Amino acid sequence: MSLPPPSAGRELANPPSDGISNLRFSNTSDHLLVSSWDKRVRLYDVSTNSLKGEFLHGGAVLDCCFHDDSSGFSVGSDNKVRRIVFNVGKEDVLGMHEKPVRCVEYSYAAGQVITGSWDRTIKCWDPRGASGPERTHVGTYLQPERVYSLSLVGNRLVVATAGRHVNIYDLRNMSQPEQRRESSLKYQTFCYALSSVEGRVAMEFFDLSEAAQAKKYAFKCHRKSEAGRDIVYPVNAIAFHPIYGTFATGGCDGFVNIWDGNNKKRLYQYSKYPSSIAALSFSRDGQLLAVASSYTFEEGEKSHEPEAIFVRNVNEIEVKPKPKAYPNPAA
Repeated sequence: MSLPPPSAGRELANPPSDGISNLRFSNTSDHLLVSSWDKRVRLYDVSTNSLKGEFLHGGAVLDCCFHDDSSGFSVGSDNKVRRIVFNVGKEDVLGMHEKPVRCVEYSYAAGQVITGSWDRTIKCWDPRGASGPERTHVGTYLQPERVYSLSLVGNRLVVATAGRHVNIYDLRNMSQPEQRRESSLKYQTFCYALSSVEGRVAMEFFDLSEAAQAKKYAFKCHRKSEAGRDIVYPVNAIAFHPIYGTFATGGCDGFVNIWDGNNKKRLYQYSKYPSSIAALSFSRDGQLLAVASSYTFEEGEKSHEPEAIFVRNVNEIEVKPKPKAYPNPAA
């Protein structure tokens, strides 16, 4: 077992015992919600490094998100969509998919839970209804392939599926996608910046005008040269800084990089973590970054470092975009 570098951040006590699928900071506190393959969802208070509570599910938990500071939603391999309330230890099943549910988001704008599944559908749920799918289910929307990732920006929902499909919806009118696109990356999309298993990230723009689309680009990251060969690592996670709009990427190389998307520059690289970076999340004020160091089985079954969650303090110099340098006309 190798020790993490001193700069890795503070390691949380009582980590998951199997692969970490996601982690998310609360919008209102330093609470951290974590889902994992050990069938559990955990709530941590980062400020006191304490485990506030946990729920055991019937299968691997593949994603989670907050509703409010002490409750959230979780989905996983048992096909169920759950609401979990930590302060009273209560859970409700909002409904089900026909196959494992890969991702979940809560829209504060629409007051709905959105789930994406390997059954090739996304579903919307109203958690304010009485328990039971007949009361909470709002709609089902067929997708071209298995859903791998969801992302919300206001009323806009981005759905990434197998086969490099990307559908963009307006939550106020889910009858059909507002835009249908194909990912500019060649391989499976994980998480609108797009990351993939090919060690690349693509910056995309909602605006379909020619000027806006001319700005989109992709860049290589999480790679290294060894003995004349280019070794490519999957990019598992992307997290945007809430203040500056710069973003962090985490890869199977164990590194976290900070990028300035507008200037197409890497701002910072943190010291290597003990294992693959499975998930990332900035706190609401951008002063903390949670890092899930957890083997993602990119090389199959093998001995690996134990799961760990690190929370590091973020310095402004690491995430603040640098002003563009313009040539001096008098020079």
